[in-house]
Amino acid sequence: MSEPGLRARQPKAIQNALAVLEAVAHAGPGITAQQLSDALGMPRATTYRLITLLVEDEYLVRLPDLRGFALGHKVADLAGVSAPAAVAPLPPLPRAVRSVLADVRSAVRAGVHLARYDDAGLRDLDVDPDFPLLDEGALRRQPDRSAIGRLHILGGGGPVQQTGAFAKGFGCLALPVLGEGGVLVAGLTLSAPAARIDRPGEALAVLRGAVAKLEPLLG
Repeated sequence: MSEPGLRARQPKAIQNALAVLEAVAHAGPGITAQQLSDALGMPRATTYRLITLLVEDEYLVRLPDLRGFALGHKVADLAGVSAPAAVAPLPPLPRAVRSVLADVRSAVRAGVHLARYDDAGLRDLDVDPDFPLLDEGALRRQPDRSAIGRLHILGGGGPVQQTGAFAKGFGCLALPVLGEGGVLVAGLTLSAPAARIDRPGEALAVLRGAVAKLEPLLG
């Protein structure tokens, strides 16, 4: 018998999707599609289609090294995490800023995110679409655990790094973007496996060059 197509109206498809999310929650970040298929006794093709749908809808995120998956921010929403108070939306990023971010992402081939600091706190200006934040809900609830949050607490300086705070084997490195008078206005973050954060090598030089270009644009 051929395998039925996956449609939202099919209870079995919904049950399978929930089983995938539960398996990822139990295993922790980094579980692969093959491991999920084996653990659930689910056909590989079915598992891959479910994962693709869950990633597209942001219930799962692909880890920066592309080898596994973690729970996305929508799972935190389902768990009842309170949403922040509404604030005025940020204006679209200038083309010049988007160009700088595209260049640095192409050069380092890892997650590169840009966030701004203002009266509303830490606000995302541009999250890397190819390498989404591993746990956006936890990042917002406990910003002091993240490199970008620690950078804010320090008021600049840096670079600031952390590894393992949100996902075992992964971390982030944040560089300050300063405005007039040396005031911290934004942070540029590299999100990658811990080994790359501990030894950023040429990536750090690329990030510093990007910061130099961003400061006159954001300051």
